[in-house]
Amino acid sequence: MFDLTITGGLVVDGTGSAPRHADVGIVDGRVAAIGRLDGAARRTIDASGQVLSPGWVDVHTHYDAQAFWDPTLSPSPLHGVTTVFGGNCGFTIAPLGIDRVDPADADYLMRMLARVEGMPLESLRDGVPWDWVSTADYLDRLDGTLMPNAGFLVGHSALRRVVMHDDATSRRATPAEVAQMAALLRAGLAAGGMGFSSTWSPSHNDHTGTPVPSRAADRDEVLALCAVVGEFPGTTLEFIPQVGPFSDDTVELMAAMSRAARRPLNWNVLAVQGQAWEQLDGQLRAGDAAAATGAKVVALTLPDTLRTRLNLHSGFVLDLLHGWDALMALPVDEKLRQLTDPVQRAHWDELAQSTPMPIRGLANWAGYRLLETTTPRWQPHVGRTLGDIAAELGAEPWDVLADIAVDDRLRTVISAVDRFQDRAAWELRVRVWRDGRTLVGASDAGAHLDMIDSFGYATTLLAKAVREHGLLPIEEAVALLAAAPADLYGLVDRGRLVEGARADLVVFDPDTVGPAPVETRFDLPGGAGRVYGGAVGVGHVLVNGVPVVDGGQLLDARPGTLLRSGVDTRTVAVA
Repeated sequence: MFDLTITGGLVVDGTGSAPRHADVGIVDGRVAAIGRLDGAARRTIDASGQVLSPGWVDVHTHYDAQAFWDPTLSPSPLHGVTTVFGGNCGFTIAPLGIDRVDPADADYLMRMLARVEGMPLESLRDGVPWDWVSTADYLDRLDGTLMPNAGFLVGHSALRRVVMHDDATSRRATPAEVAQMAALLRAGLAAGGMGFSSTWSPSHNDHTGTPVPSRAADRDEVLALCAVVGEFPGTTLEFIPQVGPFSDDTVELMAAMSRAARRPLNWNVLAVQGQAWEQLDGQLRAGDAAAATGAKVVALTLPDTLRTRLNLHSGFVLDLLHGWDALMALPVDEKLRQLTDPVQRAHWDELAQSTPMPIRGLANWAGYRLLETTTPRWQPHVGRTLGDIAAELGAEPWDVLADIAVDDRLRTVISAVDRFQDRAAWELRVRVWRDGRTLVGASDAGAHLDMIDSFGYATTLLAKAVREHGLLPIEEAVALLAAAPADLYGLVDRGRLVEGARADLVVFDPDTVGPAPVETRFDLPGGAGRVYGGAVGVGHVLVNGVPVVDGGQLLDARPGTLLRSGVDTRTVAVA
């Protein structure tokens, strides 16, 4: 007797093998049989005309906090994602202390997360308990509560803050402090943390405008913590390097991190938006340099345009402009005062225009499209570029943006015009995905809730690269979305639809699958909003053999496994 059978579907198993028509039988959360089935089933799903594949594995999310107020980790399961990894970029919310929670450290990490990952402060304050001490406590709190499978890295900024407190952002650690961080990391990995994450990206500043704690670490500290990772099986590394072309020092550092841990390192993000191949290859050479020294460095690449919905309230991304980290760290009322004063307004634009290229492109105000505004005065202009609006009004584009933002109390949303949806852009993306130095992923789901919709990366890949442009056979697409990320993390019995594997499965219509329209929903704790979008053509999703999505709707089941390193993952060799 099968617990569940899925019949009549076209099985694309993630191994790269050609699709084949077969039925699938599930017993005790695992794939028990594939082919012509003998025996009854307690429930049957008819997948006629549909594709049946392993569920997608998303290795770069920030669901660490959302897991408490939304254990479905929506909208990822609606897009066929059955396994997520959080704790990226060094921005974890555990540990919160050494022997006890220090309220000042918990408050700092909450506010840092709100600033650097675009999560509403009121939601973090009202929706997260902030009362665990260790990584083990945090993982235990989530175990058995989630819809998809989920694993979590141990973050550098959290380690640094609970050891060094207010000094975490201002100086090097002493040897004794590095030893304390190593002990906390060791405890977190022993409890099942998936590895170690950190950032040196200049885009990562805390709520005071100061570089986040991990950016104050020196090379020796980073390598000492990477070495701890090598003590535990089934672990990995994740790192955010510099913005733009890599320096030789950055390339060497990532290779050294991988060697110290004897584990793969993945870095985020390689955005493919019409660049020349030589530009992309310049960053991908980090993988070659690592391989030449016995290390492994892999670029996470987003399979779509990195569309950003920017605003002057959070200021994320815009704070890369020269001097704007200070402006974006100001309280709302002070920002409004500065943007209302003509002299200060002009000062901030002058600073922005003095930014070196290519970052100065962020200050091309005329090229942004007005996406959302809250005031009737500006509503008729939604969808137009600031350049067009300014020309009509006889004003400068920056002044138009500042006027709208002041009227909106900074809630105005702008977005660059997406010019990278033609066939040539998708051909370049497919070339990048097929490069052995990359991995499809980088969704950032759960972060920048007012800014991005890349949670739909998998359904977008299937809709654009497979169906619309015919650039990728479906068996290769499934391998990229499921097997390849599962292999990077060493996931045991996941990522492929084979007998004996965990029954993490998705049933989708290849003729219609894609992302649904995006909207702003005000469903977060504290009444805050987020960018949200479901999927089209994803009929069923199963996690550990239990249906969690039916007809495009989330169900009540919470069958996800809290993944623990060395138990649910095996060690991946770096060479």
